[in-house]
Amino acid sequence: MKGYRKYFGKKILWFVITFIVAVVLNFFLPRLMPSDPVAAITGKLTSGISDASAVQEVYERYAEEFGTNKPLWEQFVIFCGKAIKGDFGVSFSQYPRPVSDIIGSAIMWTVCLQLPAILTGWILGNLLGALAAYLKKGWDKVLLPTFLFLGNVPAFGMAVILLLVFAVTLKWFPIAGGYAFDMIPNFSWSFIASVIKHYQLPFWSIVLISIGGQAVGMRSMSIYELNADYVKYARFLGIKDSKIVGYVFRNAMLPQITGLALSIGTMVGGALVAEIIFSYPGLGSAMYSGVTAADYPLISATTLIITVMVLLVTFLLDIIYGFIDPRVKAAQFD
Repeated sequence: MKGYRKYFGKKILWFVITFIVAVVLNFFLPRLMPSDPVAAITGKLTSGISDASAVQEVYERYAEEFGTNKPLWEQFVIFCGKAIKGDFGVSFSQYPRPVSDIIGSAIMWTVCLQLPAILTGWILGNLLGALAAYLKKGWDKVLLPTFLFLGNVPAFGMAVILLLVFAVTLKWFPIAGGYAFDMIPNFSWSFIASVIKHYQLPFWSIVLISIGGQAVGMRSMSIYELNADYVKYARFLGIKDSKIVGYVFRNAMLPQITGLALSIGTMVGGALVAEIIFSYPGLGSAMYSGVTAADYPLISATTLIITVMVLLVTFLLDIIYGFIDPRVKAAQFD
């Protein structure tokens, strides 16, 4: 128990330190951008007004409302106090809409797109990678080049290829959006059918990229494990190959589980490319619009979500590995 306490204590300490540093950077970095969003809002609201004092009054009123006229350290304290309550302020680019409302309406689109795509790509990729390593010969010669191609195509490249082939050329699927632009979200069959149709291209663009990377990793780990000494010894003892393969692939899965957890943790950031190219109404698109408009509250809120997800997933992985991986268990008592 002493070894476990020491191991978990270190992990919790590093988690807290990393979280504090991440929150600080998350707040200050967007505010170092060379732009003044309050000035942009003022310019829109006062277009046509020639009275400089009136324009200045409007600017000062919105600077007071957004708190940009306060020192950065004071803004940071206010931000932390509100963030604990789930209040990230009002969006600059979509004023007067609250940031929490923007995130609330966008996050389910991202989760429903990314989570099934990541899981599907992970399962298919690992199955195909394991088959390529175990069957070898023709399977490996066909699958390996395919995996390498899929794994090295950039996310935006795969999205553009699918868009060009299936939306522009064949016209099987819509070009953009999460549903038809002339529809209002509801639970009718026509709306659900429209959502499913718009879902296909962004979904498969993520799945195909995931399959390539996961399959290459699983194939490499499986080949390494299949050539390990314990496998040769087990075969020498006459243990059935089906039982040996079970242990081989279980050991090979450990790094793949880490990859899956990190993919889930970074799903918001990974959604950015697919959502921008397909104009999908998720959190990635909201973050992109926040960056282009220097919308500090929206940028801070979305990046904070990514940070928390990655840290939590990494922390949970370390804790789980402490129980399931014999090598970590042994290290705890050295």
